[in-house]
Amino acid sequence: MPQVVRPRIAVLHGTHPASPLPQRFRSLADREAVEVLHRAARVLVASLPVLTDRLVEALYEQEPGYRAAIESDRAEIWQEVHHSLRHNVGSLIQPREFREAAHRTSRRIGEIRAEQGVPLDAVLHAFRMGGAMVWQDLVDETARRDPDDVRLLVHVAADVWNFVDEHCGIVGDAYRQAERRLSWRRENQQRLMIAALLDGTARIADLCEAAAMLGLPEQGRYAVLAVASAPRGPQRPGPARPPLNLPDALPVAAPYGQSGPDLPDVRPDAAPYGRSGEGGPPHAAPYGQSGPDGLPHHRPDTAPPPTAFPGTAPLWHTGPDAEFAILRLTGDPGGPGDPGELHAIAAALDAPAGTRAGIGSAVEGLAALGDARRLAETALRACPASGGTVLLDEHLPDALVVTSPALGSALADRVLGPLDRLDPSDRDVILETLTAWLDADGSAQRAGARLYCHRNTVLNRLRRFEQLTGRCLTRPRDAVEVSLALAARRLLAP
Repeated sequence: MPQVVRPRIAVLHGTHPASPLPQRFRSLADREAVEVLHRAARVLVASLPVLTDRLVEALYEQEPGYRAAIESDRAEIWQEVHHSLRHNVGSLIQPREFREAAHRTSRRIGEIRAEQGVPLDAVLHAFRMGGAMVWQDLVDETARRDPDDVRLLVHVAADVWNFVDEHCGIVGDAYRQAERRLSWRRENQQRLMIAALLDGTARIADLCEAAAMLGLPEQGRYAVLAVASAPRGPQRPGPARPPLNLPDALPVAAPYGQSGPDLPDVRPDAAPYGRSGEGGPPHAAPYGQSGPDGLPHHRPDTAPPPTAFPGTAPLWHTGPDAEFAILRLTGDPGGPGDPGELHAIAAALDAPAGTRAGIGSAVEGLAALGDARRLAETALRACPASGGTVLLDEHLPDALVVTSPALGSALADRVLGPLDRLDPSDRDVILETLTAWLDADGSAQRAGARLYCHRNTVLNRLRRFEQLTGRCLTRPRDAVEVSLALAARRLLAP
C-alpha cells in the first residue's frame, strides 16, 4: 500500500550516537519540525482503522484497476492497506525500526498485484493516493492542534514525498520481477503442453485446457511441419527455426518465440513446390531459456487465448534431431487431407540450400497431433539428403521405403544389386537414366531432353538395365519394384 516517508528522514528522528545528524538538520526549525511530525503521526497511528477505511473507499471510487479486487475480497484489501499504513506511518516516528518492514510490505504488494493482473499504473497510483492522504491528514492534524506549526512541516515535506517515490520504485521493481517469473512459468507450461501434444501423451481431459492455453480450437484441422537444417559447423550446432509468415488465407497457430536474425524468409512468391533446386524448408531455431517450473498462482487468466486463431505464427517444438511446427489448417477439407492447402504451405517455404523439411498429412483435432508429428517425421526422412521440401501425400511410396528401412535396403539389393558389379561411373549412368525415365512418366523423348542425349541412347541404356537385372520395365510389377528400389537406394544410402 502507499508509503509515506523517505528512509533518509530517519536522521531527523533521533540522536543515534553512531549516526549524528547532518549539519543542515541541526537547526532549531528542523528539530521543531520533527517534533510536530511526531505528534501528528501518533494521532494517525491511533486512528489507522478510520484512515484505512477512507483509503480503501477512495481506491474503489477513483482507481478502476483496484475495483475488481476490492469487490472480490474487500477484507483482504483492507488488511493489506492497514498493514502498509501501519508500517509507513510508523516510519515517521521510528524510521530505523520500520524501514525494512515497510520495504518488505511494498515488495509483497507489487508481487501480489502482478499475480492478480492489476495494472502497474494502477498500483503506483494507489501508492501515491495513500501518500497524499497521509500527508493531508498530517497537515490537518497539525493545523487543528496549532495552526502556526503547519509552516514547520515544510522542512520535511520533500523527504516525505521522496520516500513515496522511493517506494513506488520498490513496488514497480517487484511487480516487474514477478511478471517475468509468471511469464517464464507460463512459457514453460506451454512448452510442456506442446511437447505432450506432439508426443501423443497429452490426456484427453487436458485438451480443453491446452486449447485455451495455446489459442487453438480443440477440433480444428492441423498438420505438422518437421525441419532439419543443413550442417552448421562446430561453431553453430543444431537447427535453426524458420520464420513462417504464411499468407492470410493460410493462418496457423498462435505465435511462440522469436526467430533469429539469420533465418530464411517465407514469402507468398517463393519458388513453387516440387521444382528442383528451388524453394526448400526453412531452418528452425532452438528455444530460449525456459523459466522455473510450476504454474502461476492467483492468475487463472494470465494467458488469455487470442480472440481469433488465423494469421499468426506457428507453434514450435524442439526435438532431438529436428524442429516441429504445428500448422493450423483452415480450408474446407473437401477430400483426404485437403492437399491444395498443404501444397500452398509447401510453396510458401523458402530456406537456404541443404535444409530439409517434411509436411505430414492433415489430421483432425488436437488429440491427433501425435499422429501428425509422426507423419511429418516420415516426410522428413523421405526428403533427400541434399535438401528440399517433401509433402507426404505426394511421396507415399518413398514414405513406405523409409518406414521400413531394412525391407527397403533388401529390395534395393535384390533389384539393383547386379548393377554394383559394373564400373561405378557406368552404373551411375544407368541409374540416372532409369530415374529420369521414370520421372518423365516413361517418355524416352523427355528423359533424353533432361539428360541431354538422344532418345535412342535412353532406350539402349534401359535395355541394358533389363538385361543385367532380368527385369522388364513394361511389366507393372517390375516397374513398381524398380521405382521402390531406386527410392531406397536414394534415401537409405549411408
